[in-house]
Amino acid sequence: MSLMQNSESKTTFFQSAFAGAFAGSLTRAVAQPLDVLKIRFQLQLEPIKSGSKYYSILQASGSIIKEEGITTLWSGHVPAQLLSITYGIIQFSTFEKLTQLCERTDPTFYKDQKHWLNFSNGAVAATLATMVSFPFDTVRTRLIAEQKTHKAYKGFIHAFSCMIRSEGPAALFKGLIPTIGQIAPHSGIQFAIYKLFTENIFNRFEFFQRPFSLMATIESTMMANLFAGSIAGFVAKTAIYPFDLVKKRLQIQGFQQHRKSFGKQMYCNGSFHCIKLIITEEGFISLYKGYWPSVLKAVLVSALHFALYDEVKHLFSMLQK
Repeated sequence: MSLMQNSESKTTFFQSAFAGAFAGSLTRAVAQPLDVLKIRFQLQLEPIKSGSKYYSILQASGSIIKEEGITTLWSGHVPAQLLSITYGIIQFSTFEKLTQLCERTDPTFYKDQKHWLNFSNGAVAATLATMVSFPFDTVRTRLIAEQKTHKAYKGFIHAFSCMIRSEGPAALFKGLIPTIGQIAPHSGIQFAIYKLFTENIFNRFEFFQRPFSLMATIESTMMANLFAGSIAGFVAKTAIYPFDLVKKRLQIQGFQQHRKSFGKQMYCNGSFHCIKLIITEEGFISLYKGYWPSVLKAVLVSALHFALYDEVKHLFSMLQK
């Protein structure tokens, strides 16, 4: 059995849900500006170079603040928080329950195939969380995509109701297929790499071990968890990034008339059509538009998300002693 599994197996559904919600909410508040920058870059059809609307993180930040106000960097924060909280609750509680089920069903198989099971359990948990929370993601993208000097929506509720009324309920799920295509391997890689570093690498070094143990286990420190989460976020985001860009392009279909001041707009009929248009009209490298603010966000969010989640679980364990 893994060094940490004994303590993990005691985690209740409520503890997993609370820890996931807390971690998701706090990381979202911190990282939202990077998400806004990423999405603005992803939706820009023109080449990212000097002279275009946005061409660097600093330039884009300054341009947005000057033209639309500093609060624009937190555009869509309400649906983004609902997204993060819902996603965090379902993702982490589902992952914990699947892990406990695998351990109880066949402890030997779990021990031998732990890393692959972390990958598959993380993928299943993220897929379920994505399907439930996806409407919040679509509304968030619309609110970030609009120009604040010519608003199309008055806020989250107005955007939600307008989309249903004018485009139908299915509009809330635009881009779901490429999202599931990227979220399953993304989350699987995240969980597998995070668990690899925290359970098999960092906690073998005294510097990264907590000074006390719970239930005869060796736990990695919060610093180790932050490092492991950063690595996991970087690798996972780099591996699946083009799917994220395609998702964002699909989520604004039917909304292009509100973005004309940002430049050219793309009109596509699905994931494959979108990919074809991006490669033929913008070049293959354009599949990575917005990569740098996205990967910075991924490193920050993944580090905080996993570390805060495990820290809250650790506090629950301490209270139960």
